[in-house]
Amino acid sequence: MSAKKRKSAVSAAPGKEPSAKQQKVEEEEKKERVEGWLLSLVEKQRSEKKEMKFNNNRLNFISDTVKIKQGSEGVLYWMLRDHRVQDNWALIHAQQLAVQENLPLHVCVCMVVPKSKLSTLRHYSFMLKGLKEVAKECEHLNIQFHLLHGEAGDVLPGFVSDRGLGAVVTDFSPLREPLQWLEDVKKRLPKDIPIIQVDAHNIVPCWVASPKLEYSARTIRGKITKLLPEFLTDFPLVEKHPCTATRTAKLVDWDETLASLKVDKTVGETEWAKPGTKAGLAMLESFIDVRLKIFGAQRNDPNAHALSQLSPWIRFGHISAQRVALQVRQSGKNAAESVAPFIEELVVRRELTDNFCFYNKKYDSVEGASEWARKTLKDHSEDKRAYLYTREQLEKAETHDKLWNAAQYQMVSEGKMHGFLRMYWAKKILEWTSSPEEALSIALYLNDRYELDGQDPNGFVGCMWSICGIHDQGWPERPVFGKIRYMNYKGCLRKFNVAQFEKQYSPKNL
Repeated sequence: MSAKKRKSAVSAAPGKEPSAKQQKVEEEEKKERVEGWLLSLVEKQRSEKKEMKFNNNRLNFISDTVKIKQGSEGVLYWMLRDHRVQDNWALIHAQQLAVQENLPLHVCVCMVVPKSKLSTLRHYSFMLKGLKEVAKECEHLNIQFHLLHGEAGDVLPGFVSDRGLGAVVTDFSPLREPLQWLEDVKKRLPKDIPIIQVDAHNIVPCWVASPKLEYSARTIRGKITKLLPEFLTDFPLVEKHPCTATRTAKLVDWDETLASLKVDKTVGETEWAKPGTKAGLAMLESFIDVRLKIFGAQRNDPNAHALSQLSPWIRFGHISAQRVALQVRQSGKNAAESVAPFIEELVVRRELTDNFCFYNKKYDSVEGASEWARKTLKDHSEDKRAYLYTREQLEKAETHDKLWNAAQYQMVSEGKMHGFLRMYWAKKILEWTSSPEEALSIALYLNDRYELDGQDPNGFVGCMWSICGIHDQGWPERPVFGKIRYMNYKGCLRKFNVAQFEKQYSPKNL
């Protein structure tokens, strides 16, 4: 472990000097916390909790069969959304099931690259490099890792049959494509092989938190909070597997695989976000050490660098939101005013987005909005717009609004946008396009093409909140927006130093 101490990039909150006692505590913590301390702590915690029992309330049986096929030669974890080994409830269950039956354990990922401008090098490079780390860790733990090419319904049933596997465990995604893949596998898999789903992405499993579409954070908050004592627990360790497979997995040439993918390489990799679980934990460590103490007061200031920056690793499943919540709660004692709002965003708001996409099949359409929102948008769809921009103009940040252009440029160049600005950004698209339908289509296209955390429930719900008023209420009526919440440039000027942000992200080189 490196002895290099992490330096804070921010000063104490303005106007409030820490007490002598607080300063002493912080100095002692800095002495103890050298770079890499979090990974060491997490590994220790996992080891201590390795005998922890699995909560069967996390299970959802997709098939009619619930018992593993007798005489089988292994158990399969179909890794769908959560690309990590440790802190993964689906893989934990798959290993425990395999150990009970004294069988080898296999992990597979089905690689699909849709022909779309949303299939970019930015996304697939991040994903594959994370999977490379997963494969290496699986090899160390005597778990066979397989990279299959093709849609799951086409390649997974034959793979299960060929390997003689007796059960399929998978994780959970609320989006229509993964749900369709799951349905295809169910149809084509032999009836005597169970398919067991485990929500490894949410702390409280989506279907347990609520059996229906929730109206807002207010209506789901109490349900999740009530269940946190049961589900927000430590993780048992995924250990070296005791049963060795007679047929080993084919080695993956990761560089060749990435080079062969037919993706849009004009949207390149980002420098600030390194893929994989270790990099995600390093980002979490820096958040706890440097940014958490100002999160509560400055999270809406795009210049403050107060956010966790963890969304890409959570989106690709490289780290678990549950692990993040555990460590922030444990290590954030000197930032008490920040812990509660952070947990609200990480748990309640994020899990609300899965609820919306799971129970609303029109989660990316104006038709998926509430009746009041659809009516007000329709009533104002013919309103005169002061500006009208095409998708190409917006993509190139060619608007009259320097702040909007700067936010768009940051998204294109870095693959990220501050959460407050993402709301402003999407609402301006509604204001500058010919219809709500066009606005939503453009916002989702740009978000999903450039944001490293795009093509995710958080992105769908963020755009739907901004443009279609979901999880919100009606506001005073105005042109174009109707009763949808309005945001403007002057409001941003009151929130933060707009000129500073515009100067930093000038889109001259877009």
